[in-house]
Amino acid sequence: MDFWDGNFGVFLIILAQCLAVTVSVLVALAFLMYADRKVWAAVQMRKGPNVVGVFGLLQSFADFIKYIVKEVVIPAGADKTVFYLAPMIAFVLAVISWAVIPFADGWVVANLNIGILYIFAISSLEVYGVIMGGWASNSKYPFLGSLRSAAQMISYEVSLGLIIVGVLISTGSLNLTEIVRAQDGSFGLFSWYWLPHFPMVFLFLISAMAETNRPPFDLPEAESELVAGYQVEYSSTPFLLFMIGELMAVVLMCALTTLLFFGGWLSPVPFLPDGVLWFVLKVLFFFFIFALTKAVVPRFRYDQLMRVGWKVFLPLSLGWVVLVSVFAQYGWFWGAYARWTTGG
Repeated sequence: MDFWDGNFGVFLIILAQCLAVTVSVLVALAFLMYADRKVWAAVQMRKGPNVVGVFGLLQSFADFIKYIVKEVVIPAGADKTVFYLAPMIAFVLAVISWAVIPFADGWVVANLNIGILYIFAISSLEVYGVIMGGWASNSKYPFLGSLRSAAQMISYEVSLGLIIVGVLISTGSLNLTEIVRAQDGSFGLFSWYWLPHFPMVFLFLISAMAETNRPPFDLPEAESELVAGYQVEYSSTPFLLFMIGELMAVVLMCALTTLLFFGGWLSPVPFLPDGVLWFVLKVLFFFFIFALTKAVVPRFRYDQLMRVGWKVFLPLSLGWVVLVSVFAQYGWFWGAYARWTTGG
């Protein structure tokens, strides 16, 4: 016990926790990619991945090996240092965002009191990976794609931030664990924040799709105009890092939706026990919504996307912050918007 209480023992424990979370998320991504392709195939009435492994379950791992063994091609005029650094930044930032995500009560690597602020800081830095990738490629197409992507990500981060501010006002804490505990009431799923913050749930989901460049908002890739956008000059492992980082950001948004509005690890009915299984099921449900939206909704024009972000989502989310502040201050609606005074 003295060994584990020492500095080196604590370091090993934290390292094991980080590895457990990272490996679990990466393995889950492989099967989520498979599920994403299967949903898209089902909508188009085709089979999808069905060759590698039973029912095609190992297709994602085969693609991973393919990316690893392919040759890395670098444009002649590219800045090699920045060219390699960009996908590494995109991947690392996507991974470390999971440090503050609680999978269950006490199941979190770093239970920060400013967990939401930490995620905001990381998400704002992810823009740099995109900009560096487009600029280092020394080509107009990826550079234009990176500018478009950065503008899109920044625009919808504003709406996401204001929507989350409403939840923070209701909770009185920036700690993700405390946000979930504030939703623990005697009414099960009707105690969760999706009910008092109902209009913002849809805005949050749409903004999350736009912020992570998911269809129908994958305009930085824009096959007809920019030919895959800022990723066009990337191949092999660097491209794989960009792809994993983007998919990991999507799953992170599903996890945030679960934690902020749908009770995290809490059971939807009071007589069933809480636990990590509920968290996983909710994340899978929201990922299914992301995958289904990708398959059935047509792509927006870029000017339409930016107009919606600045002229519709920003005023609505800002107005909602004002309303929630008033509701919380005066304790209206039976204290549903002021959980810090009612104890959940």
